[in-house]
Amino acid sequence: MQEKMLAITCRDVRKKFVLRHTRSLKEALVWFVRGRKGDMYKVFDALRDVSLDVHQGETVALLGLNGSGKSTLLKLISGVLQPDAGTVRTRGRVAGLIEVGAGFHHDLSGRDNVYLNGAILGMSEKQINEMFDSIVEFAEIGEFIDTEVKFYSSGMYLRLAFSIAVHTDPEIFLIDEILAVGDEPFQRKCIAKIKELAEAGKTLFVVSHDLDLVSTVCERGVLLEHGNVVLDGPVDEVVSELRRRSAAAT
Repeated sequence: MQEKMLAITCRDVRKKFVLRHTRSLKEALVWFVRGRKGDMYKVFDALRDVSLDVHQGETVALLGLNGSGKSTLLKLISGVLQPDAGTVRTRGRVAGLIEVGAGFHHDLSGRDNVYLNGAILGMSEKQINEMFDSIVEFAEIGEFIDTEVKFYSSGMYLRLAFSIAVHTDPEIFLIDEILAVGDEPFQRKCIAKIKELAEAGKTLFVVSHDLDLVSTVCERGVLLEHGNVVLDGPVDEVVSELRRRSAAAT
């Protein structure tokens, strides 16, 4: 049987962030006079030589405790961030739900943002026209579609962002903890849609603290700890290991 093509490839990926400490004016002056010696800032290694392959049609849960590097890796895959070293490659259309309302223009209406975000995600105007009614219906926005999105609640943001993303028919779908924002009925609706995408052979890469959810949606788990991949295997095994580490940390 022919092996499926790679959808996501990460090779020796590193990402660092500079964390600057807030100082008083007096402390900053002393630091400067002393020749800039001391810890006015420090470097945080978010990811350290991360390598992994995700094949087309795989459903992968990216797991780890807070600060392990999950969201950073997802942003690198989506193209929001660039690695300091190593390579990240994707094959096919990528739709990411990384942050609620990311890419929305607050002074534009929901309708205008559908067209703006659809274009950003690679849809033509004709495709958006054909999908528009379905996007609005799924999002349950109704009459608010012509309201400026700065007046939307976080739940309305979520519904519209999710609806636009899934209607782009992506080959790769990235989801970062975003389902925690919506109300329970819409969460169920989102989960059903995610399962539908998985059954259609789409590649899913999911970050969530809801371990029961990822166990039902994903087949594979990748566990990050301090920016390193420490376990990669069947999702149930990875979830069990994360639960063990979480209990040991408390």
